[in-house]
Amino acid sequence: MKYKKKVLEDVIQGVFLILGMITVGFVLLITVYLILSGIPAIGEIGIGNFILGEKWASTASEPFYGILPFMLTSVYGTAGAIMLGVPIGFLTALYLAKFAPVKVKTSVEFVVALLAGVPSVVYGFVGMMVLVPAIRKLFNIPDGAVLFTAIIVLAVMILPTIIKVSITSLEAVPKEYEDASFALGATPVETYCRVSVPAARSGIAAAIVLGVGRAIGEAMAVMMVAGNVANMPHLFGSVRFLTTAIASEMSYSSGLQRQALFSIALVLFLFIMLINAALNFFLKRNKEA
Repeated sequence: MKYKKKVLEDVIQGVFLILGMITVGFVLLITVYLILSGIPAIGEIGIGNFILGEKWASTASEPFYGILPFMLTSVYGTAGAIMLGVPIGFLTALYLAKFAPVKVKTSVEFVVALLAGVPSVVYGFVGMMVLVPAIRKLFNIPDGAVLFTAIIVLAVMILPTIIKVSITSLEAVPKEYEDASFALGATPVETYCRVSVPAARSGIAAAIVLGVGRAIGEAMAVMMVAGNVANMPHLFGSVRFLTTAIASEMSYSSGLQRQALFSIALVLFLFIMLINAALNFFLKRNKEA
């Protein structure tokens, strides 16, 4: 019996190992493909002209392939969405995990689950039909399809991810930590904010990383509400993100233009890798401290 159990455990471990290796292999394949497809265009255009160029005109008689407006727009848009979405999502998760009555928690979690299941195009459509006219009227601007509208839409889109992952992390904190804090005379607010939250910070950080990935990788929704114009970013100006630059031109691209779009994908991939690496570095440093 013990021998059969050990064999079964070894088989299961082997299956998990194979699945993990397949996942790593897919990531490596994507990385290699993006590098092989994107580097030639960067070499032909010039890395300075490509990264720091302020003009994108890929179909002009004299084409320009500068992606600085797309990069800055993606950074500003993602940062704005995180500044709006993270505090709201984190505080909502803290309330639901530690303070909310059972009925309230169940109801709100059901709504959050529904939000997580809404397709991106629906967010974009609602934003285009509701937010765009509202922003245009509220700020008295010619067009409401601007960066500010995209930030609001992205902030709403990342809320379900941040809330669900943060709740799971907060509920996984050992109850003994909180009981010890209560025993020392701390109030519930002090306990949850100074004990539970620090103990769950790795999970909360993972929620933020997932939110950043959702925001910086979104294409369809922001294409519908940001104007999709290759301008330098302005809060109330029409802009184009890295993702929308790829999505809007890939269907008819060819030659150097198509290679440049793969180069944009490579830059986007590196952005996400750098964000993950930076966050992991700061988390490890805080643990060592």
